[in-house]
Amino acid sequence: MAELFEDLLGQSQAVALLRAGLQQQRLAPAYLFCGPDGVGRRLAALRFLEGAIAGLDGSPSVRRRLQDGNHPDLLWVEPTYSEKGQLVPASQAEAAGVSRKAPPQLRLEQVRAVSQFLARRPVESSRCLVVMETVEAMAEGAANALLKTLEEPGDGMLILLTAYPDRLLSTIRSRCQSIPFGRLDPQTLEAVLQRHGHGGITQAGDPPELLELAAGSPGALLEQRAQWQSLPEGLTDRCSAFSAPNGAQTPMVALSLARDLCEVLDVEQQLWLLDWWQLHLWRQRQDPSPLKRLEQLRSQLRSYVQPRLAWEVALLSLAGVGLGSA
Repeated sequence: MAELFEDLLGQSQAVALLRAGLQQQRLAPAYLFCGPDGVGRRLAALRFLEGAIAGLDGSPSVRRRLQDGNHPDLLWVEPTYSEKGQLVPASQAEAAGVSRKAPPQLRLEQVRAVSQFLARRPVESSRCLVVMETVEAMAEGAANALLKTLEEPGDGMLILLTAYPDRLLSTIRSRCQSIPFGRLDPQTLEAVLQRHGHGGITQAGDPPELLELAAGSPGALLEQRAQWQSLPEGLTDRCSAFSAPNGAQTPMVALSLARDLCEVLDVEQQLWLLDWWQLHLWRQRQDPSPLKRLEQLRSQLRSYVQPRLAWEVALLSLAGVGLGSA
């Protein structure tokens, strides 16, 4: 049994709960894996499903098929972009050339497909299995449809992965068995990165903010590093200069920066840049006022406001009142 979860490091509480369910053969119809992104929730779901299908000792062939996403009794659902009438999974959006002007969503038609999948007869295992990633990224209609599915789950099993359980309907949370995942300590974080061939927790060229933004998540650190390396050269220097105590915060500079940010970054990259900029700005000045204005900008970008307009208003506001006042 130890082999089933041996590569899930630093999540002893989650492993104990999942192991107990498999040992006792008492599996809930729905689970809510709660915790930060990149700390092992996805890996835990794969290993738990392997145990549910193959038993306590697991199975290399089942593991490989689950990992490759080709098991006939597994449906893996992730947020999508709507592109020319087609739903493109978030993980395939860049390769498909999708214009990511708004964050991806879990959509009503996806939840309906989940209900249909759970209602079918399994092919090889004892039940149909569904995993839904980033389940907080649902509009109201999709959330209500998911609630109906949870009320009548049938013989299948549904695993919801979320970093923000508080954003879910309380009625959805109450119908799932909660499995908590925590952030990793620095030693475990280092061990996970080295085990998967990603070196240590710091690399040449990493700004100091990356490790702090990762907050104990190896997956988040890798994502932070990839986001940082994908930024056009000089862009963060311009942001830093604009927010410096004696920066050139003129209306022309603000409009130029807003234009360039929106031309070279999609919305997801803009949201990430806000994370970095807020932390960097706090290191610069330790003044909460501009951070609040950037947080308002983040909310607007998540609400599908026209990005360039939102950036222009935010940066003009900061330029007009100065970074030391609200």
